[in-house]
Amino acid sequence: MKRLELLAPAKNLECGIAAIDCGADAVYIGAPRFGARAAAGNSVDDIAALCRYAHQFGAKVYVTTNTIVYDHELDDMFRLVGQLQEAGVDALLVQDMSLTSASSLIKKASPTGGGWRGFLHASTQTDNRTPEKVAWLRSLGFSRVVLARELSLEEIRAIHRQVPDVELEVFVHGALCVSYSGQCYMSQFCLGRSANRGECAQMCRMKYDLLDADGREIEHQRHLLSLKDMCRIDALEELADAGAVSFKIEGRLKDVAYVKNVVAAYSQRLDDLIRRRPDDFQRASRGRVAYAFKPDLRKTFNRGFTDYFLHAYRDENGILQGRQRDIASFDTPKALGEYVGKVKEVRRDSFTVAGTAAFANGDGLCFFQKNDERGEWRETELVGFRVNRAEGNRLFPLRMPEALRPGVGLYRNNDIVFERLMSGKTAERKIPVRMVFDASPDGMSLQVFDAADDTLLATAAMDVELQLAQKPQRENIICQLTKLGNTPYVCEELTIAGDADKYFIPSSQLAELRRKMQSPVVPGLSPSPSLVGKVAFEGSGGQPHLLNVSNRLARKFYREQGIEATDALEISPLRNGGSGLLLMQCRHCLRFTLGYCVKHGGRKPAWREPLFLRLGDGREFRLEFDCRACQMNIYSK
Repeated sequence: MKRLELLAPAKNLECGIAAIDCGADAVYIGAPRFGARAAAGNSVDDIAALCRYAHQFGAKVYVTTNTIVYDHELDDMFRLVGQLQEAGVDALLVQDMSLTSASSLIKKASPTGGGWRGFLHASTQTDNRTPEKVAWLRSLGFSRVVLARELSLEEIRAIHRQVPDVELEVFVHGALCVSYSGQCYMSQFCLGRSANRGECAQMCRMKYDLLDADGREIEHQRHLLSLKDMCRIDALEELADAGAVSFKIEGRLKDVAYVKNVVAAYSQRLDDLIRRRPDDFQRASRGRVAYAFKPDLRKTFNRGFTDYFLHAYRDENGILQGRQRDIASFDTPKALGEYVGKVKEVRRDSFTVAGTAAFANGDGLCFFQKNDERGEWRETELVGFRVNRAEGNRLFPLRMPEALRPGVGLYRNNDIVFERLMSGKTAERKIPVRMVFDASPDGMSLQVFDAADDTLLATAAMDVELQLAQKPQRENIICQLTKLGNTPYVCEELTIAGDADKYFIPSSQLAELRRKMQSPVVPGLSPSPSLVGKVAFEGSGGQPHLLNVSNRLARKFYREQGIEATDALEISPLRNGGSGLLLMQCRHCLRFTLGYCVKHGGRKPAWREPLFLRLGDGREFRLEFDCRACQMNIYSK
């Protein structure tokens, strides 16, 4: 039976606890340093507290140490690894191969004695898109590989078929990087802010002109690299059948309301799947969640949704079919929220909305302002405003937007009623248990078993002298031992062994026995030796800086693999300039999205290639369309 894991983001301890409460089987959180979201670091003490909370439910905590590391930081990194092990984390997500040299340290520090195999997960930053790459990582000792977001069901299935003994983690929800992760250098090249150091400036969310080889504008100042957000809530069963075991929600910079809503939505859908197929799947952690709200993915941050390349496939000629043209968000990189209807009537200080949505004072709304500066009416800038007063479907904005017209579509990107609901207690997670109480003249004991699978969860014992009671104590024993309010358990059945209820036991001693419950120690796994493998790095494009080697240990690692890697762009002399550098590798293709890919039935373009992207400050980037790989590459000009 396959154990399915819902993996949630944790910006901080509060978000991590909320994710567990709402049904997550695991959370991933940033350490004080070396995480791919520099703004989402957390103290080791907070991470330890999250581990203690999560482990009550059999849930896991993974820490993102997935930046590249410089030579002068190696000692600090290894020291942090030891601290995280002592804090009780279950795995590290890593990109920098210098961490493979920490195997002896990890083995020594491992609380379970399990060694480093199983402790390292290969981050999506290691650019994992082929069976060969995944097999190579598995041979090095990585127990789990986080696959590229761009992969289809067909590609995931092929990887699982060829490498069945590695766990596959896939993204199912949240923001999309337009470039294959770990292979984006636009931010570093333009602004000196490295995405591989957690400092991405989000160049993909900026406006660009699209130019042809003669300098003529094809598109003017649009967000040509900005993608919609991923949503694969309807594809969890397909992904599980393809071989995925962990379903990852993106969002380590998102607030607690986002985490609660999205985790609850996906957790409920996973539970539905398991109810339908109990012989095939089970959840990776324990507990039953009672929700105080109905999750709605439209009500938290989103740029519109896409399932990306989920149903793409290669035809007999190797051409990627099943592409969708609506994966991008050219008009805005901002959150849209939910569509709530069209403007019906506009007055001086108010307007009405045609639709069924209910509004409240304080709601945030937005719409696309139409612009005809090029002689063409098109949706361009997103205009937002706040509702000062709502009277049914008549809304009074704080300031009346000048561009609001009848027929304009409205979106709500801040639902004040939902936000207030999410700010309170929204869920309670408990593990249904079966308890067994036993007593003798010398003392008493308590065992707690998971009611679902009879796994021993906790035990307690007290050496006290017990006397025979004048009347049966059954009701008081049950009453005192099932008061589990401050524990993760809820008692569904309490068995009193033999005639243990014939002894007189003060309520205070029963309460003390209940408080003494301890989780049993779970034996660790024995370590396995690391294997050395070799693989062709399909993504390097003849540019070895794409291996992101930034320290001596990583350089030594690749040399032992028979690969001579040049310095990462972050420490290369080319970091401040240079032409012809591969800055992005994208499965998103502008030629296809704009309807000019003849291989997919598009019209023949009138322009002359190569095409270029131009920022507002005049900087240009050359586009290359690799039709064999069905990929768009972006180079410095």
